[in-house]
Amino acid sequence: MVFSSLFFLFGFLSVHLVCYFFAPTMRWKNIVLLVFSIIFYTWGGPQFTLLLLLQTAISWFFALMVEKTEHEKLYLTLGCSLLLLILGIFKYTNFFMENLHALFGVPESWPTIVLPIGISFYTFQLLSYLVDVYRKEVPAQQKYWKLLLYSSLFHQCIAGPIVRYETVRNEIENRKVVLDDVFYGVRRFCIGLAKKAILANACASIADTLIPLNLDGIHSQSAFGLWIGMLCFMLQIYLDFSAYSDMAIGMGRMVGFHYLENFNYPYQAISVQDFWRRWHISLSTFFRDYVYIPLGGNRHGTWKYVRNMCIVWFLTGMWHGASWNYIFWGLYYLAFLLLEKFVIKDKIPSKFKHLYTLLVIFFGWVIFKFEDLSQLGAVLLGLFGIGVNGFFGMEASTQLLSNLFLILISCLACTRISKNVHALMKKYSSQNQVVFWLYTVSDAIVPILCLFFSVLALIGDSYNPFLYFQF
Repeated sequence: MVFSSLFFLFGFLSVHLVCYFFAPTMRWKNIVLLVFSIIFYTWGGPQFTLLLLLQTAISWFFALMVEKTEHEKLYLTLGCSLLLLILGIFKYTNFFMENLHALFGVPESWPTIVLPIGISFYTFQLLSYLVDVYRKEVPAQQKYWKLLLYSSLFHQCIAGPIVRYETVRNEIENRKVVLDDVFYGVRRFCIGLAKKAILANACASIADTLIPLNLDGIHSQSAFGLWIGMLCFMLQIYLDFSAYSDMAIGMGRMVGFHYLENFNYPYQAISVQDFWRRWHISLSTFFRDYVYIPLGGNRHGTWKYVRNMCIVWFLTGMWHGASWNYIFWGLYYLAFLLLEKFVIKDKIPSKFKHLYTLLVIFFGWVIFKFEDLSQLGAVLLGLFGIGVNGFFGMEASTQLLSNLFLILISCLACTRISKNVHALMKKYSSQNQVVFWLYTVSDAIVPILCLFFSVLALIGDSYNPFLYFQF
């Protein structure tokens, strides 16, 4: 079950909200939320729910042991090791077996292990909880079902953000829902849904058309076609990821949870370091607080700093997927972060910093997209006109002209422009009657329009509003 489906919108979410708001007490509201979260997760496979229950039980038990006994470091190590072992078995066994077979010819065969949905997100949440209990930053949760509620919250357990226990601890026990929170949550959810259903899905369609996942298709494409296709993939991946965070934050706010922001317009960054302060913030801060700083950060000289950065960015690549291209993607960003610190520094003129950053991000997404390294190499060469069907092609030109309005709107959606306009309207609404009515009407109608056009887009491409603006 995904957020951007008609069944989720008009079935699951609607029924959940009705049951939630009719629940008489906070205890019953939490029970409703837990039951619906388990149903949501079970939809992707009942066997995976058992794994979620098991990992939560491990974290719950060892956190209690950390808090109650004198051997807290032993129990912390055992708990974290078990959680990481389970994650490693399910996420990386196939990858290691494939590489062993490629290098040594053994084993000849092995059982394929299906990756449980959301396992990386909820495992990292449970790890952060266990470590925070050890650091005495939060008390251990005495009741298993409340920790399970934290780890299984359907708003964010599938696609993030990675929510730390300290962020929601008080709200699990005691939270209030005011009308402003509900309105903000609905608005945020509807905007995220539109980003996913209308913009991200349409950009993905263009990218898949221009960059087929086979060598013959890549070689038959023009260099211009590869650039336009990768631009659309670059737009799609931000709109997709940030849309799920928007929807998670919105749904959380509807029931009184205040999740932290996960994306801060990363394509407006002026350096690679700035990009990673803005992109997937919950993941970046997780690695900073639970890997980089415990290793010593930058406090013990240059070589240990470089070592710590290598570990963090290798793990960042591995976290995103069990394939070599994700490892290369992590190391690619490591290289630019080290170059910026030790070589580039402030040598790039200010007017070119944004362009430089976008180019680094663009080629990073090329590495990220292709798990097949032969396809990756073909596209990297093809972007410079090597091994492809010329520099320009009719298909790419037609796709660009047909979807120019969509691409422009998608580019605008990656910036703060709409947010700044909304903030200005809010600021001056108390000073000008016309601005007040514009602000009031737009605030009321934007969620409705986003929901309406998203539903049409989900029903079928023939209802995509951008078809009416094609050239």
